Amino acid sequence: MADPSSYRPKPGQIPDSPGVYRFRDEHRRVIYVGKAKSLRQRLANYFQDLAGLHPRTRTMVTTAASVEWTVVSTEVEALQLEYSWIKEYDPRFNVKYRDDKSYPYLAVTMNEEFPRVQVMRGHKKKGVRYFGPYAHAWAIRDTVDLLLRVFPVRTCSAGVFKNASRTGRPCLLGYIGKCSAPCVGRISPDDHWELADEFCDFMTGRTGTYLRRLEKQMTEAAEEMEYERAARLRDDIGALKKAMEKNAVVLADATDADLIAVAEDELEAAVQIFHVRGGRVRGQRGWVTDKVEEITTGALVEHALQQLYGEETGDAVPKEVLVPALPDPLEPVQEWLTARRGSNVSLRIPQRGDKRALMETVERNAQQSLVLHKTKRASDLTTRSRALEEIAEALDLDSAPLRIECYDISHLQGDDVVASMVVFEDGLARKSEYRRFEIKGRVGDTQVWHGEGQDDVRSMHEVISRRFRRYLADKERTGEWVDGNPDNPGTSENPGTSENPGATADAPIASSLTEDDGRPKRFAYPPQLVVVDGGQPQVAAAKRALDELGIDDIAVCGLAKRLEEVWLPGDDDPVVLPRTSEGLYLLQRVRDEAHRFAITYQRTKRAKRFRAGPLDDVPGLGDARKQALVKHFGSMKRLRSATIDQICEVPGIGRKTAETILAAFASAAPPAPAVNTATGEIMDEEESGTTSDSPGEPVAAGAPEDRRGQET
Repeated sequence: MADPSSYRPKPGQIPDSPGVYRFRDEHRRVIYVGKAKSLRQRLANYFQDLAGLHPRTRTMVTTAASVEWTVVSTEVEALQLEYSWIKEYDPRFNVKYRDDKSYPYLAVTMNEEFPRVQVMRGHKKKGVRYFGPYAHAWAIRDTVDLLLRVFPVRTCSAGVFKNASRTGRPCLLGYIGKCSAPCVGRISPDDHWELADEFCDFMTGRTGTYLRRLEKQMTEAAEEMEYERAARLRDDIGALKKAMEKNAVVLADATDADLIAVAEDELEAAVQIFHVRGGRVRGQRGWVTDKVEEITTGALVEHALQQLYGEETGDAVPKEVLVPALPDPLEPVQEWLTARRGSNVSLRIPQRGDKRALMETVERNAQQSLVLHKTKRASDLTTRSRALEEIAEALDLDSAPLRIECYDISHLQGDDVVASMVVFEDGLARKSEYRRFEIKGRVGDTQVWHGEGQDDVRSMHEVISRRFRRYLADKERTGEWVDGNPDNPGTSENPGTSENPGATADAPIASSLTEDDGRPKRFAYPPQLVVVDGGQPQVAAAKRALDELGIDDIAVCGLAKRLEEVWLPGDDDPVVLPRTSEGLYLLQRVRDEAHRFAITYQRTKRAKRFRAGPLDDVPGLGDARKQALVKHFGSMKRLRSATIDQICEVPGIGRKTAETILAAFASAAPPAPAVNTATGEIMDEEESGTTSDSPGEPVAAGAPEDRRGQET
């Protein structure tokens, strides 16, 4: 690792003007390319104290051995030169695109005597009409196959065309009516060129004329009793409509635009692009990139624009480009796009209407792309094993943490404070083991505190204490050793319990893991590693909770979201895992899942609180009978003014329930005790989970994804 001060240029040597700079390593390889409005100000940022640099930037400057720059006159020139050098040198610390291939276009060679429809990639050629790009070449072939019934344009290669002309026999497509066979003179060059021009018109969105013309011809054929011709025209119309369905209209004003969306986390970003031409989605493409450097969404958009239009000119750059965030500064990028197109290009963020709705669709695709990428990465057994080994090595654990529990706190300005516990076993989510907690107050306090003084640190202490107090209680009830006393009956060295003296060595252990009905107990299995979402304060709170309970065989760490640093109890400096570390990726995925689960539960509680009404205080009155009451009376106002006899007219409502309903309306009584809906019995505090010692709510095993975080 090089010392940046050894190659740092003097401030007076760096020009205060726009330009592009390159960092090189000791072997003179370019490892990073960047542009700047002021080279002096930008390069000064790299040579500050290493402790103040982002970890990825710090790695870059310590890997580099020299820096050089090129001065240009404008920021637009800097943007163009930066793109050229990134393509030329492929620097390891710049944003890299995993799917950097040339996307296929549907091309019509209008510059030839007999225009040909084909799939083309690479640089655009003069005189060729392009449609797309498409995500896959087979999508182009499917569309062309449908359209050849109506527009039998030539699709064969030059060799096949010459061979057919020489022999006087057309190819198979000519025999089945999907080619007009200009090779053997069945159609003149002018007529074939006009047919290709009609094909292009249809692809640009002018479809109504052809459909009306074919429908008229079909009607005339039927009137003249030419039923075979009418049937063929009917099939042609169906083919055109099917082709139109493949290019569904999404914008009514025949807009030409590209929509770019970005889904990102701290380590990776997914980019999705929808190409809209003539109001139709003509193509889709996307890629996933590592965030090698600290980068904003606007900068990711700028890199995507460079990648997308760096080698494109003319019609390939649309009039309008819609993005989730604007590059900073905006003017150079907009000037560059305008120069690539040859006319003005609008680069903006859609705010409302159809374009905003379509952008949301692109954003969902980007998010799904990122999730799919992470899922594929996490599903690999070798990768998971390597991740667990890296975590064990980084945290100095005796063995790989096969069970990891992660905790997160969620609230809205101190209200509706909840916590989540997610479980990963062998690197995979164990959703049946997820738990959620309603934070009541500081553990040990008799007074429940709400909002004021309530923070993540206290909440983290409470939730860790509640979870592991329940774990210790389960161990004590099942005869395992308690309070550090291995001589207590029930251990493997001393099998059997006072309740079951004839039990074998395995019996107490088995009984500790299951309830009477055979299901696993809620907190029967301890983790090897507890991860908390946060830095030093949250880690210290979790460790303090475990120490107070006498638990010293469970490792604790925290993952700070801003810089993805791993914090250990008692350490002043974090553990910084390499950016490419599979262990860091697994910890990040565990933390993100805990955050998702917590915020889902918090939003559910908040929404339920907003929807609360007097009927919620009536014990035993479920959703079905609530809806029946509102439907019968038409409104809550009429129900409030109803008599007991009138309420009893509602099916399923007895006189006692009616009296309770009126009493709930008449007074602001505190919430009624929780009722077991299966038995009708009032549950005590431990069963209902309303005390501060409540261990948390389980999520039903196998519950669908969209229901987790709702009331169970």
